[in-house]
Amino acid sequence: MSPDPAPAQDSARRLSPARVLDVDPLLDDPGTRIVVCCGSGGVGKTTTAAALGLRAAERGRKVVVLTIDPARRLAQSMGIDSLDNTPRRVKGVDGGGELHAMMLDMKRTFDEIVEAHADRERAATILNNPFYQSLSAGFAGTQEYMAMEKLGQLRARDEWDLIVVDTPPSRSALDFLDAPKRLGSFLDGRLIRLLTAPAKLGGRAGMKFLNVGMSMMTGTLGKLLGGQLLKDVQTFVAAMDTTFGGFRTRADATYKLLQAPGTAFLVVAAPERDALREAAYFVERLAAEDMPLAGLVLNRVHGSGAARLSAERALAAAENLDLAGDPADPADSTDPTDPAAENLEEPRIVDQDGGKAGLRNSPDTYGSSESSASQPGSPGADQSTGTDQSVEQLTAGLLRLHAERMQLLSREQRTRDRFTALHPEVAVAEVGALPGDVHDLAGLRDIGNRLAANRPELPEAADS
Repeated sequence: MSPDPAPAQDSARRLSPARVLDVDPLLDDPGTRIVVCCGSGGVGKTTTAAALGLRAAERGRKVVVLTIDPARRLAQSMGIDSLDNTPRRVKGVDGGGELHAMMLDMKRTFDEIVEAHADRERAATILNNPFYQSLSAGFAGTQEYMAMEKLGQLRARDEWDLIVVDTPPSRSALDFLDAPKRLGSFLDGRLIRLLTAPAKLGGRAGMKFLNVGMSMMTGTLGKLLGGQLLKDVQTFVAAMDTTFGGFRTRADATYKLLQAPGTAFLVVAAPERDALREAAYFVERLAAEDMPLAGLVLNRVHGSGAARLSAERALAAAENLDLAGDPADPADSTDPTDPAAENLEEPRIVDQDGGKAGLRNSPDTYGSSESSASQPGSPGADQSTGTDQSVEQLTAGLLRLHAERMQLLSREQRTRDRFTALHPEVAVAEVGALPGDVHDLAGLRDIGNRLAANRPELPEAADS
């Protein structure tokens, strides 16, 4: 369900319309064909991508979510036993659309490229090569490159109204854009060209080049890498020679696809300094590469239903209660004229109703509504002072917890405001922190509702 509407007193704290990310028009637009969720690791990209995919599907679009998340939370959230390199239909989706999900199998995607661009005999040689198996399973940048390869494959099929991409959980958000170029540079680089030169020259010239020109280099590499590894690399390079140019060509084609008008980037971050610094770098990089940025999703933002009670006032009230409950204090009660006490009596800061405190303290919950402790001469009357002290201690503890929450809100607000001051053109959607992990479609639906609610969790300016 969507969160409750913001109270009237919080209306002044809303972000200005120019800075609010409106998610539904983005998802509903038939011209939007790709949404890329990017950001540093651990900020909720997978959950955001899945929630956006579910919301778009329930609004009538045929959607596939491509995730590169080794924790496999997406499969659990979508009720699928396992995800693989093939899109699988998600059950339980409301509305007229469809939702499919898949998890990038990096090695399988690499294998598909080899099988598509080499004859059967050469493909078998490559796939069985030990160096290829290491490269396809974990070479730096391979995962990001294969994510772009798979995105290009999905888009070329033209089967989906919308493709939502959960980018790899890299140390840096920029790896998604940089790694494909790095891998392409490696495969097209000087070392590869040297290793393929003998095969290209052929005959005696090739043998002469190998024996004279490369003997020193291969000898050195053999000492550094080991003779067998060097042999595996040379065999791999010779077999892959016809496909090297294709890597850079496809990477360039997918890069242009990411720059196309039908693509929208959503930078996902948490209200923390490092995550928003990474988000700022990514925003600047996207602008430099002419890639379309839709906005920033700020996840796990903390809020408070009693934001009018500042941390300072809450701590002052807690201290006053401690002094009032101290047996050594001759007053032994809260002075109703004390400003700290008045904090708690101000309307809309804390509940003024009696609530269920009387019932909780009553020894006869199911009997008379009037507590026996309130009867003159009853044994409970002798314990009234102790009960009052315990209530005051509990209240003081709650006030300190509230003060900690308000201090957290203040830090998150300052961090958010620094980012928006640096990039005022970036629209922002804030999603409140949840008490637990999202583990089903209902949880993803709730995240989608929060994304589309246009309700900022953080105030626009700090309370006095």
